Amino acid sequence: MASTRIREARESDCGDIMRMIRELAEFEKLSHQVKISEEALRADGFGENPFFHCLVAEIIPAPGESQGSLVVGYGLYYFIYSTWTGRNVYLEDIYVMPQYRGQGIGTKIIKKVAEVALNKGCSQFRLAVLDWNKKAVNLYKFLGAQDLTESEGWLSFRFEGEAMRELAGR
Repeated sequence: MASTRIREARESDCGDIMRMIRELAEFEKLSHQVKISEEALRADGFGENPFFHCLVAEIIPAPGESQGSLVVGYGLYYFIYSTWTGRNVYLEDIYVMPQYRGQGIGTKIIKKVAEVALNKGCSQFRLAVLDWNKKAVNLYKFLGAQDLTESEGWLSFRFEGEAMRELAGR
């Protein structure tokens, strides 16, 4: 019987990660926002000073099975800093291919990110989810995450493009 392994991504996984980034964006109905390339992933995640870290979920075939291993999910995260609590980790993306959902793979990725966070001395593990993705919202709550919109009223904002250039005076 095949098994699932969560491991650190390698540069050679960038093609699979890029494919799944596109699949996630399509699922979130935001495909038009994907501007990143596989080359940028390689440069930004596997260079001397990586901007992000990534875990992949890999299906390992049982002994005697002819097919090779298959990357079926990923969790892309990076470290942030809170002026109130210090070191934190932010899970930017978590994705499991649809045909592999419901097998606990997403939970394994989340648990591994929590392990990494604790090993790095982080006090919090943060993530965001679209409000309509009720399965994910329910999973995060089940695993013990606190909904900061409900409990503290936090809203999320971003500056990009022209607004960011204008702020920077460019």
